[in-house]
Order: sequence, then C-alpha cells, then structure tokens
Amino acid sequence: MSSFIVEGGHSLHGEININGAKNEALEVICATLLTDDKIIISNLPEISDVRNLIQLLGDMGVKVRYITPTECEFQADDVCLDYLLSDGFSKKTSALRGSVMVMGPLLARYGRAMMPKPGGDKIGRRRMDTHFIGFHKLGAEIDYSAESRTYQVVAPNGLKGNYMLLDEASVTGTANIVMAAVLAEGQTTIYNAACEPYIQQLCRMLNRMGARIEGIGSNLLVIDGVKELHGTTHRLLPDMIEVGSFIGMAAMTQSNVLLRDVGVKDLGMLPAAFARLGVNMRIEGDNIRVDQKEIYEIDQYFDKSILTIADAPWPGLSPDLISIMLVVATQALGSVLIHQKMFESRLFFVDKLLDMGAKIILCDPHRAVVIGAGKFHCLRATDMVSPDIRAGIAMLIAAMGARGTSKIQNISQIDRGYANIDRRLNKLGAKIIRIE
Repeated sequence: MSSFIVEGGHSLHGEININGAKNEALEVICATLLTDDKIIISNLPEISDVRNLIQLLGDMGVKVRYITPTECEFQADDVCLDYLLSDGFSKKTSALRGSVMVMGPLLARYGRAMMPKPGGDKIGRRRMDTHFIGFHKLGAEIDYSAESRTYQVVAPNGLKGNYMLLDEASVTGTANIVMAAVLAEGQTTIYNAACEPYIQQLCRMLNRMGARIEGIGSNLLVIDGVKELHGTTHRLLPDMIEVGSFIGMAAMTQSNVLLRDVGVKDLGMLPAAFARLGVNMRIEGDNIRVDQKEIYEIDQYFDKSILTIADAPWPGLSPDLISIMLVVATQALGSVLIHQKMFESRLFFVDKLLDMGAKIILCDPHRAVVIGAGKFHCLRATDMVSPDIRAGIAMLIAAMGARGTSKIQNISQIDRGYANIDRRLNKLGAKIIRIE
C-alpha cells in the first residue's frame, strides 16, 4: 500500500496550474460512445479514474489515441457489445463509479446496456434510482440480478421522449439521462435536472455534435431527439475541487500561492465560502492569489450566531469541498457548524483529526461543530489511512499544517483525483515523500 510521509509546518510559495475537471472528464468521455465520428478531448487530468475509464472504452472497442498526455482522440465506430457480458467488463466497471455513465450512450445507440453495481468512494448510499427512473420514462426496461449484482437495461422498441421530474438533482443521473435522450424519438423534458458547470459543458458538447438541448444552465432541460450525432472537439473546465484543495492548503500552511487558470466564473460559492472562514483571496483575471495570513477568523452571521457551512446542489457549495473546509476551520479562530447533507459517511475521517488535537464535536454522520483555536493550538502529526479521495486530500492538508511528520496510507485514493500531487506541492516548498 503506497503512502505519503509528510513533514508539516512548511509554507508554500509560488504558482500552481489547475488541472482539468475529473467529474466533467468522466461524463464527456462516456459521451464519445454516441457517435461513429472522431471526438478529441483536451485538458484531461492525468489521474487513475480517468485513465481507467479510457482503458474501459478501449476494451469495449473504442479506438483511443493519445495526442498528448492530456489530449485524447476517441472513435466509437466498432463497439463490441459482447464485451459487456465479460468478467473483465464487470470487474472494471464495479471498481469505477463514473463507468455508470456508459449506460445512457449504449442504451441510446444500441438499445441495451449492462452494468454491475458501480463502485467508487465509500461515502454512504449512492442510489441508482434516478438513472433507472429516467431510462424507464424513456421506454427502457430495467432488470436487476441480485445473484450477479448486475443491472440490465433494454429498449426493445427504442427510446421515446417523455416528461420527467427527477427525484433528486443527481449529476451523474442527469448526465446519463441527457445522453440517452439526445437520440430518443421526440421531445424529452427533464425538470429538477442538475445544472453544475460540468453538466452545462456536457450539454454544450452534445449540441456541437448535433444534439438539440435547450435550457442549459437551468434545472429545466428540453431535448429534441435527433437521428445521429457527429464528431467535435472539447476542452475541459479547470477542476474547482482542485482549486478549493489548494486554497485550503495555502490557508493551513500560512502561504502565499497563485492559482492559475481556475475558471473563476464557474466556481460558484467556493470563493465566498472560504472567505467566510477568513481566508484572504484576490481574484486576478482568471487566477486566484491566496495571501499569507498569520491568523484567520471565522465569520459570524449578522445576529452573531454561529456560522453554518453546508453543501447543496449547484449553485450551492459542492459536497466534495466540505471535508477540506472542515480541516481549514480547525486552524481558524472561531466556531462553525459543518453540515454534509448529501452523503452520510464523509465526516468519519474526523476521528483522525481528533487524534491530531483538533477540537471537533461530531454530532451525527452529517454534522460536526469545529471549534477553531487558530495557530495557538497547532495540530500534531499522526498516522492515517485515506478512505476516499476527498477525505484523503483533507488528511494531506491537515498533515501539511501539523507539527511533526505524519504518514498517510492508501494514497491511491488521492491519486484517483489529484495528478502528481506530491511533485506539484514539493515544487512550492512542501515536504512530501512517496513510498511505494
């Protein structure tokens, strides 16, 4: 099991470039299955989740050609549907959550799709109902085999447009349904659709391919089905979760860091949320500079009550940022209630922060009260095991701000979402050693 040895207490100085967004990458890579034509995607992050999905498509028969390490050409003109029945497909898809989004394109083009129960982070229940209710509304039949833990979706009479009100604004659910609906007969209306920037990017890419999607950026999408789609080029947005992670690192280590090409207009509530924790930031064009600050204070409401920071569907704060903000709050002055509404297991890493000396009251699986004492009460180093991507990066941030040397195991979880994180941070002055 690979590990990081992290020597805490070092300030960071310099510039860092933001990689392409992982969550968008998983969506648009799956969308390449919708056409025989070539599609080129650039600004791909060099992370294991993206590489594994690209490899999965290659195993399915998609022609894959790397132009550069971050730019790739796809052509799905000879997809082998028999591969869906193989043990290899089952094994790879069950280990990769993003692979669930191949179902929509496969169903749209070939009338059938298979999918084992998807894997990914163990962050609580991640229901598939939204996906399947949407497919059913489009005319598909869904069968689940408890024995093989496999979903089978077929559309014997083809897909037909319909009106649907989603039970939740699921990002992957919306992406899957949209990709199925673009080739369905007639008009599809999706209400309570997710409207994150990455969904907007997917819809714009599909429109360039010949789809007819209206309402992009809203929670009401209207899709007029077309007979076929064509090739295009697409560039990923910067990863807002990387932006938040580096802001958190800079704050924890009292650093002066410039984040380049962050996609300011697509950050939503992120800058305001960090500002409420007292983090000093300046927007310079499409860059963000985090200024060095000895003490940062947590904001209060106007009536002087304790601040609450909670996740919410876009344009609210991303749930992927909650663990990062919790760690940052431990070294600020003041108190804050952190409310992780969307997943019930993402706060369990708090136990390790308590071992490091943080003052946190874990109220329940969703809520934690952080009592920050600033740098007057520094965290102490400890050994940790990363349970998922976001808890892993939060542990790394905590270790960088702690006194002493920490060890983080199972860092393959961090590598799933952050490319070459140790090398990039060491260039800024961090002291991180990777042990294979």
